[in-house]
Amino acid sequence: MGSYAAALIFCSLICSVAAQAPVVTVEPRTATIRQGESVSFRCQVKSNVQPVQLEWRRANNQALLDNVKIGLDGSVLTVANARPGNHGQYRCVAISAAGRNFASVVLNVKFPSKAQLTPTGPLRIQTGESVSVECRVTGRPRPTVTWKRRGSTLQLVTQEINDAHIIKWPSVRPEDSGVYVCQADNNVGKSEAEVELVVVGPPGSPVASVNIEEMTAIEGQTVTIECRATGSPTPVITWSKLRAPLPWKHSVADGVLTLTEVGRQDSGQYICNATNIHGYSEAYTDMEVDTPPYATCLPDQVRLQPGNPLVLQCLAHGSHPIQFTWSRVGRGSLPVGAETTREGKLLIASVKQSDGGTYKCVATNHIGSSEAVAKVIIKGEAGLLEKLPNE
Repeated sequence: MGSYAAALIFCSLICSVAAQAPVVTVEPRTATIRQGESVSFRCQVKSNVQPVQLEWRRANNQALLDNVKIGLDGSVLTVANARPGNHGQYRCVAISAAGRNFASVVLNVKFPSKAQLTPTGPLRIQTGESVSVECRVTGRPRPTVTWKRRGSTLQLVTQEINDAHIIKWPSVRPEDSGVYVCQADNNVGKSEAEVELVVVGPPGSPVASVNIEEMTAIEGQTVTIECRATGSPTPVITWSKLRAPLPWKHSVADGVLTLTEVGRQDSGQYICNATNIHGYSEAYTDMEVDTPPYATCLPDQVRLQPGNPLVLQCLAHGSHPIQFTWSRVGRGSLPVGAETTREGKLLIASVKQSDGGTYKCVATNHIGSSEAVAKVIIKGEAGLLEKLPNE
């Protein structure tokens, strides 16, 4: 009886091994391609039970698209001229008398962004009415979306609701007329869609416009901005600045605003207002005033002993970007071992007596340059043992 039981146990072990389901592997496990490219996946099976039948399926049980081909022995799946619909998970299923098993692969199909607007326009809207336009985009990876007005680089404020990027006008005015552009961009491609908005007012309503909507001036220049207005009766034109008074060096004549010797504090949005008995209209100019750098050194005078570290910081006010360059007055090149940083620092880890002298920093931007100096005194250096001023 004992030998019979042993034989049963031995048989069950042999039978369980013989009945093992196939072992399935797929290479590659994942692939990322662009729309229009092709890729193949190979399914490999290990099984001690033959025959083995191979099937390729979508993980969501949807049918394979017509550009998906299976090799003669069923082991290779090829996606030719990939489309966005090919994106997803696929399974290689192996079936034998001993059971079934599968391995999965993931195919990522990247495709360019595309923007679509609703409504498409052109839109003719009465003054005071509300209107909204939504922009829906497709693309993989998910595109970034911006709304801009044609001719302006300023990004408009929008709402995002259910993947739609919506621009709204609660109460349109004549100055809102223009072409608005929805731009979608991912690392595969860009797309844009535009809509024209035409705001219609009652006869005689004022409509203001400026000769330039965005401008960059240089400190010290004189700037003129012209505002024109149509309407009946002839609108009265006034100028103001957003959240600030107009610069004290300004004048207005025949709708032209003149700003004399502008400074950085004069940057901002300037508003032309045209008014008559039918209402008002506004037009806007955004001005940025660029300034040359003004450099200073901290400290401007330092006394060290041989072996001490030296740290000089060059600071500069002005329009960015600003580049910093260090030199040693009368010697040209910096001492061996001196380091400089993009942030304007000069570093010497351990100074020597020969490192004493005057160091100059030059700060430069696209408008001009400025320089500042710092005096470095190493104790023990001949002629520099006297005390520093004010010591």
